[in-house]
Amino acid sequence: MSHVVIVGGGFSGALLAINLVRHDGPCATLIERRSVPGRGTAYSTAHPRHLLNVRAANMSAYPDDPDHFTRWLAGCSDYDGSHFVPRQIYGDYLEQMLREAIERSTGRLAVVHGDAVDIEPSGDGQRVLLADGSSIEGDVVALAVGNLPPTTPPGIGEAALADERYIADPWHGSLMEGVPPEGTVAVIGTGLTMVDVALLLDAEGFRGRAVALSRHGFTPQPHRHEVVEPSRTERPPTDAVGMLRALRQRAREVPWRVAVDELRPYTQGLWRAMSTTDRARFLRHLRPWWDVHRHRISPAVAEKLERMEEENRLAIEAGRLVSVEPGAAGLTIRYRPRGSTEVRELVAAKLVNATGPQGDLGRAREPLLRALRDRGRLRADPLGIGLDVDQDSRAIDRDGKASDELLVIGPMTRGAFWEIVAVPDIRRQAWSIARRLANSHWVEGEGL
Repeated sequence: MSHVVIVGGGFSGALLAINLVRHDGPCATLIERRSVPGRGTAYSTAHPRHLLNVRAANMSAYPDDPDHFTRWLAGCSDYDGSHFVPRQIYGDYLEQMLREAIERSTGRLAVVHGDAVDIEPSGDGQRVLLADGSSIEGDVVALAVGNLPPTTPPGIGEAALADERYIADPWHGSLMEGVPPEGTVAVIGTGLTMVDVALLLDAEGFRGRAVALSRHGFTPQPHRHEVVEPSRTERPPTDAVGMLRALRQRAREVPWRVAVDELRPYTQGLWRAMSTTDRARFLRHLRPWWDVHRHRISPAVAEKLERMEEENRLAIEAGRLVSVEPGAAGLTIRYRPRGSTEVRELVAAKLVNATGPQGDLGRAREPLLRALRDRGRLRADPLGIGLDVDQDSRAIDRDGKASDELLVIGPMTRGAFWEIVAVPDIRRQAWSIARRLANSHWVEGEGL
């Protein structure tokens, strides 16, 4: 193998490229549509209030060098491993690592700015076609497309979709544009994306009221200020009901945050051991609780949200969206509170889709994914939450065959690995794939 083409230059793709250089692997070309590769959506934010959801001590990009990020921080800031660092700074870290990898590669790593729209066989390799008509050939293509944009929630019809007051992408433009100082902004979703939206509104001087709606009304829980080391030594049961029972029992012995964190070393193994039926049961009944307890926010962010609620600038509602109708006064949002048959109305100056990323290949709007799906080179995983891959991250085609020439890395492999959206999991996946492509399995000291 002499050339790897990586499609997507966010965290997953950039880290794969960096590790190929580290392990003296094949030449690589990183294709990224953004002007600055390495940051992706999460770390491109310019707002200092957007903090990492994990302490700096756990955010090294290298699984075999756990103190790498904290050493980098010490050289350029006053932060240490106990801090929840602004995501912008972590983006600086990734951008610098990629830049240094390019310099160190002596021409073996290149970055191309463009949009990949298709991949086709070419002799013994693969040809990646770009939107501008150019192409890049390689032996292996790694898809690092990140998360797919959120889908349109049920209840939002064509009229609302066409209304400029409906914000399908909270990262595009100013949320405050056209909102009266004391107006109302409605938000669909109460997870991590909603947290970012609330912080953005506050940073832009919003003094009105944000109302966030989701089916359960759950919000991300905060990390504790103190750090308690997990001590679980046995893997819990591998069926969804048994795992929940074991987790509840453990939470009677230690703080529930610790009980959840103790599962981290076992999560991917538990997921692999579950049947498809149990995985579906987990997603249907347990995922909302898992998400808010597992993917927590910094204490400072939690305190900010609490103050916004106390000041009546943020309200969290549990219920189902019924309809959205545009009108002269704003968007009329009708929803049914959880456990109730009544329908309430809310008139908002804007409605923001903060339901978070999705992974349903059938709804994908990316031309590249649609082209590969339509020709059978990709298929959805059995649960419809990502792309179907094997344990080596090889894409599985329509006929169930794993491809050595087409790999997938990052959140879109969640169907196979589940816990693959955070830095600690993706860094291990990128490191493992790079070692395999570089034929450096003999390297020791994984630090895993």
